[in-house]
Amino acid sequence: MDSKNIQTLGIIAGSRELPLMIAREARRQGMRHIVAVAFHNETSPEIEEVVDEVEWLRVGQLSKLIKAFGKRDVSHCVMAGQIAPKNLFDFRPDLKTAAMLFRLKERNAHTIFGAIGDELAKGGVTLIDALPWLGQAMPGEDFHLGPKLTKQQQEDIAFGCRLAKEVSKLEIGQSIVVKEGTVLAVEGFEGTDACLRRGGELAGPKGGAVAVKVARENHDMRFDIPCIGRRTLESCAASAIAVLAVESSKTILLEREEVESLSQAHGIAVTTVTP
Repeated sequence: MDSKNIQTLGIIAGSRELPLMIAREARRQGMRHIVAVAFHNETSPEIEEVVDEVEWLRVGQLSKLIKAFGKRDVSHCVMAGQIAPKNLFDFRPDLKTAAMLFRLKERNAHTIFGAIGDELAKGGVTLIDALPWLGQAMPGEDFHLGPKLTKQQQEDIAFGCRLAKEVSKLEIGQSIVVKEGTVLAVEGFEGTDACLRRGGELAGPKGGAVAVKVARENHDMRFDIPCIGRRTLESCAASAIAVLAVESSKTILLEREEVESLSQAHGIAVTTVTP
């Protein structure tokens, strides 16, 4: 689908900056009309300043989400931003959502978001990837901030990347924290930031752990794209993590200026890795 042929773009807007970034870039590229579905206690209220229309829902109201796009003639939408893991269980699903979840034998980001895409398609809305509106937000192979890597850190990145790829195949998580060839933490349901803090603390009083975040094998770029930003660097700083490595061209970098500032202030190397 050529993004230039889309006249109205729908955004399923989770938390943090990504929905705002996509809306601004879509507008800059000439998108005529932007409609956002936002979630109470998740989406930034600032979304109302950067799109034309917003429908506020609770997590789990899939029927209302589809109707919100349908009554505004939205035929293409993107999914952007996060929903706090706790809110995926602490919610009251409508009948459509409950039926969708009941049909799933496994419940993880890939299966749940894929099923949402299928339900949207039944309602005449195609879920597409947001790559045309991500601008320069995905660092490539030559990206690096902060101190030069030591030989040990380079070895830990390679080790962590290999393990993180295996863990992601199992749909457990996408991040791992290592130090000198030892695995300290593997991301589970708690999310990346909690994994970073837990792993960093296990590195001992001097810190110095290496964190690696990757995309899953054959990652569906329509949803759940790995992201890092200010909060990620704050989590690294809080637990004295020395290196944050992310998969090149498959990770979104939010709040670049703040990330650069935090990298410099805390001596954290932020780099990319290609599996």
